[in-house]
Amino acid sequence: MRPFVLSAALNAIAVTAVSVLVAACQSAPPAPRANTAALPTMERIALGANSCWFKSGDAAFKAYRLAPELNSFSGKPRILVVPRRSPESRPLLVVQAEGHPARLSAFGPLMDEPVAGRIAADVKRWAAGTTGCS
Repeated sequence: MRPFVLSAALNAIAVTAVSVLVAACQSAPPAPRANTAALPTMERIALGANSCWFKSGDAAFKAYRLAPELNSFSGKPRILVVPRRSPESRPLLVVQAEGHPARLSAFGPLMDEPVAGRIAADVKRWAAGTTGCS
């Protein structure tokens, strides 16, 4: 009987060792990707802009306010940056997206200012699904 008990124990150890090795070779599941349709992309950008540019008290955006227009019937959800004291004025920055995957565009007078590089980098980062401020 002893050889059978010893054989069963060795088989159990071998099966356990093989299981551990197979589990170690498995790759991690891929990270979830951000939804790339226009509306979810612009929602991420609006949240990032609101928290990083406006709620944080960023000096570069102190004279402005955010006016999101995400419920667009044109299929181009967008955010507007307008003068703080005159929100009905012409937008100084428009960031919009359309299609799936979203095609982004940013334009307006602020894109001719020194802050334009930062705006472009922030928008690209938020569109890709990364959160946080620069």
